[in-house]
Amino acid sequence: MSRIGKRPITIPAKVQVTIDGAKIAVKGPKGELSRDLPTNVIVSQEGEILTVARKDDSRTSRQMHGLSRTLVANMVEGVSQGFQRRLEIQGVGYRAQVQGRNLVLNMGYSHQVQIEPPEGIQFAVENNTNVIVSGYDKEIVGNTAAKIRAVRPPEPYKGKGIRYAGEVVRRKAGKTGGKGKK
Repeated sequence: MSRIGKRPITIPAKVQVTIDGAKIAVKGPKGELSRDLPTNVIVSQEGEILTVARKDDSRTSRQMHGLSRTLVANMVEGVSQGFQRRLEIQGVGYRAQVQGRNLVLNMGYSHQVQIEPPEGIQFAVENNTNVIVSGYDKEIVGNTAAKIRAVRPPEPYKGKGIRYAGEVVRRKAGKTGGKGKK
């Protein structure tokens, strides 16, 4: 049995869960999410506890068991608390700012890069170099943070670029500057 799949999910106060066959909808103070789960997984609610079980012991059912439980748990956590990803900008002259809802990045290009947030995503900037992407859908928060990082990924020689908070960039040695052979 899946160790992750058999763990129950506790539903916090102010969160409503609606189960309609293979479709599950979760509504909370941060927003509303719904998802179609695989047919070989059964979600049941008993009071304030959700449990995810599989219909049979086939290979696909076992594969989907833990995944479905994690997806439902992320939905419940997202509408109650929300998710956030932090990004750090390193490099001389590199900075970020929020204009309206959009994120404007000055990353050494000849133009500013504007990123428009998807529905349910908010941007915040601290000290012009720390970007916070927050929202209630973990998947969209992660994808948006990845798109921001892709504007200027950290390079291995000087470490300049956009990186996730806590990300370690392996540095390479530059040229040694010695004379070549004749």
